[in-house]
Amino acid sequence: MQEMNKVNRKQLLQEVTELLDYYCEDCFVKKTFNKEKGKNYAQSFCINQCTIGEKIKEYGEMLVKK
Repeated sequence: MQEMNKVNRKQLLQEVTELLDYYCEDCFVKKTFNKEKGKNYAQSFCINQCTIGEKIKEYGEMLVKK
């Protein structure tokens, strides 16, 4: 059973990496907020209002529980 948890953890980490690489790396909104309102505001927006950020947050919560 523990081996399965390692697989799930690796899969979750891979999915987070793919989301970050595909959506967040060149995100215009993130870059604009970083420039105009600062890094803290941009991160807060991404975590709390962006659907991709919310998904990443969900994965993070799942990883912490394991």
